[in-house]
Amino acid sequence: MTKEIKKQETPKEIIFSPYTDIIEKEDGFYIVMDLPGVDKDNLDIDLKENELEIRAKINWTKPEKAKDIHVEFVPGEFRRQFTISDVVDKEKIKANLKNGVLNLFLPKAEKAKPRKIKIVAE
Repeated sequence: MTKEIKKQETPKEIIFSPYTDIIEKEDGFYIVMDLPGVDKDNLDIDLKENELEIRAKINWTKPEKAKDIHVEFVPGEFRRQFTISDVVDKEKIKANLKNGVLNLFLPKAEKAKPRKIKIVAE
């Protein structure tokens, strides 16, 4: 079997754009991002002015004395950027990583939340 498989050159590191869902609710925006194989130590989330950047490294080490038969998984980096408007309260953004899924909550600023207008009858 090993003689039938042609060895192909694979790049040393690839940049992936992770699958992402963005949902809006009354209280804010929810971003759900698929980051398989990423742990908290290899995840960086930065906010610079209105740019939110998510970067995550994925590594895989071949076991000792293992022989490549077929390789598709390569080390790489997930990278995604979003422009955040003033509707978001940037001081209260929260992030949670669980089982390779990143959940970000971007709460709406008080001035952007829907509100009831009081009616005064005369």
